[in-house]
Amino acid sequence: MHLSQISIDKEKFPTQESYPFNLEIFQQTESLEITTPVTFFVGENGTGKSTLLEAIARRSGIHIWGEIDRERVVKNPYEKAMYYAVNVAWRDGQVPGSFFASQTFRNYAKLIDEWAVSDPELLNYYGGSSLITQSHGQSLMSYFRNRYKIKGLYFLDEPETALSPKTQVELLELLQTVGAEGHAQFVIATHSPILLACPGARIYDFDSAPIKSINYEETEHYRVYKDFLSKH
Repeated sequence: MHLSQISIDKEKFPTQESYPFNLEIFQQTESLEITTPVTFFVGENGTGKSTLLEAIARRSGIHIWGEIDRERVVKNPYEKAMYYAVNVAWRDGQVPGSFFASQTFRNYAKLIDEWAVSDPELLNYYGGSSLITQSHGQSLMSYFRNRYKIKGLYFLDEPETALSPKTQVELLELLQTVGAEGHAQFVIATHSPILLACPGARIYDFDSAPIKSINYEETEHYRVYKDFLSKH
């Protein structure tokens, strides 16, 4: 366990009219206790779970690999500013870590491959083989298995998007095993009822304000999948 608490300081909101500061969920939430090795953020798209995940990572000093910047018709100067209003508390001092998002992983894998041309031993950190020569799901699991051996704080934004159900079960088992070992801690935004089943994990629901902790069977993801599979 490394991270112990996340707090939101509304006095530091630069505005309350633009996203994400106009979300009621952030205006009504003061803090979240982080008491388990694996913590999940769940909720519909647009509820702010990925925004808060990124803000916590930035406030924790963790670099987020970005996509190629593109011009947009409507620009929001506050879109990435949430971390200014977020504070984090550590149990035994700050630790390193990483932020994973499937949409940027391919660019990251290509960079690793380029660097390995001059330093082939670099691939030893990723299972010994090029990430881009494997299928997307295989490369992700190679990254997860080897990266999470290292002590740290790890953020994952919807990691299930490129994983089959079987591979999601593999990731679930990895989270449970590594979390129990005590050197790694995870905060994950997800829609996957498979990952949410991680034993002992804490689940924070973003579908109502303020953000609250709920049980696995109370999540909409569990109820929708259970209903569909029983009545399809």
